[in-house]
Amino acid sequence: MAAGIERAGAAPERGRTVADAPGPRLQGRAWLRGVRPWGGLLPFLAFAFLFMIVPASSIVVGSFQSASGSFTLANFAHLLTPSILGSYLITIKVSAATAFIGGLLGFLIAYAISVGGLPKSLKYFMSTFSGVASNFAGVPLAFAFIATLGRVGLVTVLLRTLFGVELYDSGFNLYSFWGLTLTYTYFQIPLMILIIEPSLEGMKKEWREASESLGASSFQYWLKVGVPVLLPSLLAALILLFGNAFGAYATAYALTGGLINIVPILIGAQIRGNVLHDANLGYALAFGMVIVMTISILAYTWLQRLSSRWVK
Repeated sequence: MAAGIERAGAAPERGRTVADAPGPRLQGRAWLRGVRPWGGLLPFLAFAFLFMIVPASSIVVGSFQSASGSFTLANFAHLLTPSILGSYLITIKVSAATAFIGGLLGFLIAYAISVGGLPKSLKYFMSTFSGVASNFAGVPLAFAFIATLGRVGLVTVLLRTLFGVELYDSGFNLYSFWGLTLTYTYFQIPLMILIIEPSLEGMKKEWREASESLGASSFQYWLKVGVPVLLPSLLAALILLFGNAFGAYATAYALTGGLINIVPILIGAQIRGNVLHDANLGYALAFGMVIVMTISILAYTWLQRLSSRWVK
């Protein structure tokens, strides 16, 4: 009888209580612990959905619609007109020129900062300045260049007063292709510094020491080792600079007032203009820009993967 009572009222295992048994509450807590690391991404995902996915979807849908809302391919047929093709060509030229000039000058400055042995204080200053200057664009940048190199800008007036040089009579024009290129280059150079400096910092000293021990000169080292290692990073940086200039709108519009017919300004004229008002054609133009930017991003990602083999 005592044995039966002991079996009927047997206590739980030693060191284990009823509360320790897994239940719905503990399983719910385990689920929350699994979801918690993703909680910080929810605001970003919501932001990306509202301000990237939804607008991009509306651009794609609108580019295949007519003014009445019916399906059409006429918007893409209009992209083949000489004026629109010319605007794409001008935009590509400006983007390529600023990417090359800004990339070259930015690389030389980053080389002087990382490899050239500049003081650390100057290095920190240039890194901070590059972070600020790379985001200084739009209307403030256009106003700064107009106030500096415009027809009555500070530098223009000083050259005329002190040296008798008429800057605009010599062929320079801030409101032209090269003026816009010069303005874009201002934020392209610091962006190149920020992009390429980590790659230069990742160049191992052992590579140079090994080259010098084998009798290679500095030129031979960069020709045979440095440039091949940095080439994917350089190409990726140039592609990123190209995409950065390709999508710029406010700087060009504030500087030239629409005198240069680049694609972003043409899109604004089609969507918001009173004369050239064709929203669906503007959507098709924007869709073409999305395709170009997508190709640039994919190429940049691929080249970054190649360069990551060396920078560790």
